[in-house]
Amino acid sequence: MYAGINEMRRYLMRALTCKIGGIVTNRDISMLQSISLQRILIVRPNSRLGNQLMLTPLLQEIEAHFPTCKVDIFVRGNLAPILFKNYPNLDRIIKLPGRPFKCLFSYLSTWISLREYKYDMVINVEIGSSSGRLATKLAKSNIKFYSYNIPELLALNQDYVHMAKCIVYNFRDYLTKSGYLSDKQFVPELSLRLDSSEMTNGASVLRKITESEKPTICIYTFATGTKCYSKDWWKEVYQKLNETYGESYNIVEVLPKENISQIDFTSRTYYSLDLREMGAVIANSSIFITADCGIMHLASSVGVPTIGMFSITNSLRYAPYNKGSIAVETSKTSAEELISLVDRHLKCNLA
Repeated sequence: MYAGINEMRRYLMRALTCKIGGIVTNRDISMLQSISLQRILIVRPNSRLGNQLMLTPLLQEIEAHFPTCKVDIFVRGNLAPILFKNYPNLDRIIKLPGRPFKCLFSYLSTWISLREYKYDMVINVEIGSSSGRLATKLAKSNIKFYSYNIPELLALNQDYVHMAKCIVYNFRDYLTKSGYLSDKQFVPELSLRLDSSEMTNGASVLRKITESEKPTICIYTFATGTKCYSKDWWKEVYQKLNETYGESYNIVEVLPKENISQIDFTSRTYYSLDLREMGAVIANSSIFITADCGIMHLASSVGVPTIGMFSITNSLRYAPYNKGSIAVETSKTSAEELISLVDRHLKCNLA
């Protein structure tokens, strides 16, 4: 039932917003030159873990250029207060309910609340989001930055297509044209910004699981829909990992909220619904191996070398890109080749 209602909602949103949007104009550039940015609204009405974590490079970029600027974000669901806990420039989190038509009054009142503040700038993050374009249209601001593809930037930056990076490159281009020159060469990595106490607790939790001082390889065998690899595939990979590294490394499976395992709980396991603790546990491992999913982006956001496996989604758009991480197209990579990649990355990270 809810699937049908949501599909109707998406159809109506696309119809309402198909003509909303536009490129940055000379008027926008001159207006930015004449004001001091004190409050920005970031629009990304999506509830997925990975999509919200991919806002963190933009948050860091704004913080670097405008350290006193307050940022509000318009999102969906309840993850944002957890994920952005340690971003001091973040002020208001405007949250759409996860199931709009189950909480219709809350859904409508949240849209209305977009009109409560006047913003110096509104940034719509995702070009394909109808809700994002509508929210940007409704928000009070003289400068509205709709997402769009800039061919010149694509020609200059081969990673421009990445979901987390595209909006940062666009934002920098706008700032440069307005006289704010950026000396940053690389787009910031995703960052959960774990504090020292969280890292210490993560190390303690991992030690209790492994009962060992050996370094740990973490695996995550779940993913949604067709992104999830079969039990036979994962069991072959786990067997080869155990044969290769069982003596010198602990192998721990991080379990999803569904508490299921594609290797039938053969390995030591870690289960938690606390995303920050989960991130801290993963951060204390040596490498993280997973299919493309939200937890892959969580691992990347805590700085652990992450091997993200892609079978149907676009690795150029979603790949983990923190130091030591790599996207693997499994249609072109055997289990043996995957183990060789793990070995290469472990040796590189130890060097």
